[in-house]
Amino acid sequence: MIVVTGATGNVGRALVNRLLAAGQPVRALTRDPARAGLPERAEVVAFRPDDPAALFTGAAKLFLYAQAVTAPLLAAAREHGVRHAVLLSSGIVQEGADETHPIHVLHATAERHIRDSGLDWTFLRPNAFATNALQYAPQIRAGGATVRGVYAEGLSAPIHEDDIAAVAERVLLDDGHQGAAHRLTGPAAVSNAGQVATIGDTLGRKLTFVEVDPAEAGPELFPHVPPQMLGRLLESFAETVGTPPEITGTVEELTGTPARTFAHWTRDHAGDFSA
Repeated sequence: MIVVTGATGNVGRALVNRLLAAGQPVRALTRDPARAGLPERAEVVAFRPDDPAALFTGAAKLFLYAQAVTAPLLAAAREHGVRHAVLLSSGIVQEGADETHPIHVLHATAERHIRDSGLDWTFLRPNAFATNALQYAPQIRAGGATVRGVYAEGLSAPIHEDDIAAVAERVLLDDGHQGAAHRLTGPAAVSNAGQVATIGDTLGRKLTFVEVDPAEAGPELFPHVPPQMLGRLLESFAETVGTPPEITGTVEELTGTPARTFAHWTRDHAGDFSA
């Protein structure tokens, strides 16, 4: 049995589907099982850290996202038989990073808790997610020809969420990944303006990126970003202008299949951008 936290998130849902397709028993943890919409073969359980027996009994491995990680939860997992924890961490965790950045603090703290837990561990450190482009979806669904955003020339190598799940699948099912920190990226650099143009190509529309002064960017552009974090996030985005992103071959090395392009991701998510 493999326990998957965040099972209704982009990566968690893809991982549940992959593990089930491989014939692997899965216990999918979610805050609201009634609305999870997960396959019937998954054992869907309410994520209640105060009832660790229901979460972990009979399980040997655990997939975690950073917000779920606490020392007591890990101790309970180990007590009930879990031996290997795989964390969806962040590429921001690396040598020379700004250790005061809130995203770094969150993920580095989660990594530390797991290292200290006595469990075997593997960390997945993806950089930019292709799903970040969903921030443009409301504007595109509205039907206009322009999309407002910050830093048109900001560069990233966005990774498809199912490529992260494919790596997680291999790490959970294969031996030899204990103690490894795998850095994950998409296969090529693309600018923010280029992402918007690619979405337009997929939809058969011409979309133009209109750059907004970062000082004027607010909840209308970043509705899911806590206000106290927005400033630091914008600083991080500024650093991507004119800076080639890290590109790794880890997805292909571990799965045997090259990481999918951003254009491939837009085709998979065309419905998210359609009115």
